[in-house]
Amino acid sequence: MAAYILRRLLLIIPTMIGIMAVSFVIVQFAPGGPVEKIIAQLTGNDVSATARISGSGGDLVGAKAALNATDATSSRYRGSQGLDPEFIKKLEKQFGFDKPAPERFLLMMKNYLTFNFGESYFRNVSVLKLIGEKMPVSISLGLWLTLLSYGISIPLGIRKAVSDGTPFDIWTSAAVIVGYAVPGFLFGILLIVLFAGGSFWDFFPLRGLHSDNAATLSWPHYIADYLWHLVLPITAMGLSAFANTTLLTKNCFLDEIRKQYVTTARMKGLGERQVLYGHVFRNAMLLVIAGFPGAFIGAFFSGSLLIEQIFSLDGLGQLGFNSVIDRDYPVVFATLFIFSLLGLLIGLISDLTYTWIDPRIDFESREV
Repeated sequence: MAAYILRRLLLIIPTMIGIMAVSFVIVQFAPGGPVEKIIAQLTGNDVSATARISGSGGDLVGAKAALNATDATSSRYRGSQGLDPEFIKKLEKQFGFDKPAPERFLLMMKNYLTFNFGESYFRNVSVLKLIGEKMPVSISLGLWLTLLSYGISIPLGIRKAVSDGTPFDIWTSAAVIVGYAVPGFLFGILLIVLFAGGSFWDFFPLRGLHSDNAATLSWPHYIADYLWHLVLPITAMGLSAFANTTLLTKNCFLDEIRKQYVTTARMKGLGERQVLYGHVFRNAMLLVIAGFPGAFIGAFFSGSLLIEQIFSLDGLGQLGFNSVIDRDYPVVFATLFIFSLLGLLIGLISDLTYTWIDPRIDFESREV
């Protein structure tokens, strides 16, 4: 097993280089960039972006530095004559675009090996600190979504397998399939209309993870306020995860229940509960439990952008989207690097979980 783990860890290196290289090449051919963005703002052609930045209280680091350096003659850079070429060269140097693309890529990967992700182009803060500020929202969504989906789906899937073909199995399957078919963001809008002061009741808050007065609350009320704010976004996100885990659990149990060892156990006089949880459970739950790390990472990093938009949650999904729109490349590449690395490590952990649950599985003798 040690040799298998070592091979998988070594395989991460070329995989990460490939992911970052492909992404870097795509960005080189993408229209626009941080320099073009600042030029558009200075010439008044990027009104929406300028309004968003000034309205949020943020400072445009590159433009500010350049304008401070040329404050006395800033009017010469506006109008029909455009901007001074020397000024544009200063911007390119400030963002590192005065170097060839291969040199910039090698420098980026060298820094990333030491987890030095630099600073955001348009926010005066390091990328790691910026990601850390958004983590509480994503951790809350990912953790609670995974725990609730597994906590509800596994018992329901077992019950459906035992009751296969009964009215209970039929109507719960219909409900699960309908829930899977409805997009999470659409269900989120429906929840807002029904329960967040839309057109009917006003039971739940509409934005954020805490109320405005959360700092003044006692810790029991603070926790209750936190959970109260999570009800609608977690419900909206949980439909697809709930359906997948339920059906996977049911199918795994059905497959095991029909095997010969279950028939033999029943013939020995063992009770149904003892057969189900003493023999079937361990084998049937192999796929479900081993997939838990991957399910958590999936809920943690993906599928939350629209939910964050709808419920005004400032998490990693929102950060990634705004960084792509703003051409904030340090944030874009750093989040890609971190998420890809975590995804590869979680894949390894999932494989090791298989061997922990069922020692008969041996990856050592298989090719990576």
